[in-house]
Amino acid sequence: MPLQEHAKQSHRLLVITLVLLLGCGFLATSLVSYQASLKSIRNTIINTELPLTSDNVYSEIQKDLVRPILISSMMSRDTFVRDWVMHGEKNAEPMTRYLREVQEHYGAFTSFFISDRTLTYYQTKGVLKQVSPKEPRDIWYFRVRDMKEPYEINVDVDMANQDRLTIFINYKVFDYDGKFLGATGVGLTVDAVIKLIDEYQRRYDRSVYFVDTTGRIVLTGADGGPLGARVGQTLADVPGLEDLQARLGRPQTGKFGYHERGRDHYLNVRYIPELDWYLFVDKHEGGLLAGLRNTLYLNLLICLLVTAIVLVMVTRLMRRYQHSIAALATTDSLTSLPNRRGFELLAGQALQEARRDRKPLTALLLDLDHFKLLNDTYGHQAGDQVLQGFAQNLRDGLRQSDIVCRWGGEEFIILLKDTGNATAHQLAEKVRGEVAAQRYPFRGVNLQVTTSIGLAEMHPDDSLDSLIGRADRGLYRAKQSGRNCVCVEPSGNADAL
Repeated sequence: MPLQEHAKQSHRLLVITLVLLLGCGFLATSLVSYQASLKSIRNTIINTELPLTSDNVYSEIQKDLVRPILISSMMSRDTFVRDWVMHGEKNAEPMTRYLREVQEHYGAFTSFFISDRTLTYYQTKGVLKQVSPKEPRDIWYFRVRDMKEPYEINVDVDMANQDRLTIFINYKVFDYDGKFLGATGVGLTVDAVIKLIDEYQRRYDRSVYFVDTTGRIVLTGADGGPLGARVGQTLADVPGLEDLQARLGRPQTGKFGYHERGRDHYLNVRYIPELDWYLFVDKHEGGLLAGLRNTLYLNLLICLLVTAIVLVMVTRLMRRYQHSIAALATTDSLTSLPNRRGFELLAGQALQEARRDRKPLTALLLDLDHFKLLNDTYGHQAGDQVLQGFAQNLRDGLRQSDIVCRWGGEEFIILLKDTGNATAHQLAEKVRGEVAAQRYPFRGVNLQVTTSIGLAEMHPDDSLDSLIGRADRGLYRAKQSGRNCVCVEPSGNADAL
């Protein structure tokens, strides 16, 4: 296939380019570092190492926040949550159980929902309290209610878990008409961030800590911040940083330096908008030259390892991507059945097998009757639900060897292998009767549809187009005969069945 061939070529080009970039980049950096003087080392620290550590920490924080944001978004759109609130919050147990399931299934530290109608704070252990605009610890909820954005990330203590410092994702919940119902979301303990800080401090021999907009240290590793500074202290309390605090007034993004106990320090400061904090990455110069040669050998080894790992990962990801592309090209996204393109691939092989083995092959072309009227009456969401249910019924009622696909719109096509005209008639009538008896619940209404079916058995000289064309003429005849029936192509002795 051209699409697959193009994907393979792109895959090869990407892998080659990536290997060249990684290999050349690591090799060049290692050789330049080895030949560089102290000035070059300082430039590396200031312009490469510290920003890279800052980027990695920031990326890890973002990675840890992406999944909770998606979970909170899912909770805010969950029909159970909205329907439960709109039906009066009569029993707290379903909501408590729902929040507990979210917390346990997704590994969150906490999960919650606050109803705007009753101002009740629900969490996994039941009702926690009634929030009030007069309570300082509840001000966050009323801020969320009045903000324009759909969600916020807020660092606060968790009242439901012994006031542990927690990163909350607070998501607004609206009913189906856009009316505000409350706030929901999940919370993450900052322990993961502390472990990340400790890991980077140990691995790279540098200090990593977080400072708020007033210059107060708010988060450090387990052993404290720079020179043993603790949470709650300001930068002005840290030797060497007091001048920086006085000069800046408040933390600023950028590169800075200061002198402490005869050592030069290099400092990278980055603003983290999700937390409204500043990330400080601090490294002193001592001991850098002694390990320069060992660093060269280590960098070369890391080059090979990282390149190999990235090559394996990219190859696996690209293969998975290619499989996904192939599936998207041949699968209908709504019903998960093969689409027309996928059907042509499967049907071509089925025709060849039928001719080779001299076995019968019958095509059924199905059309849902008055489907446009159903869409116009109940909306396209109802139509989509009917199409999905109809597709599932077809899958359940057919053999695994049979081929069924969504032909387009409300039309479906089935190829019945090793099935002659008479058996196909019986099966088509069975499908027609089951469809007529089936009900599809949608928002309190049981929807019903019928189907018209055109039938054609393969002739020795049939192509796929001619076989489907005869089935289509049978379908046209079924529609002309009043719908909700099975017909074959009009001929001298063909009747509606």
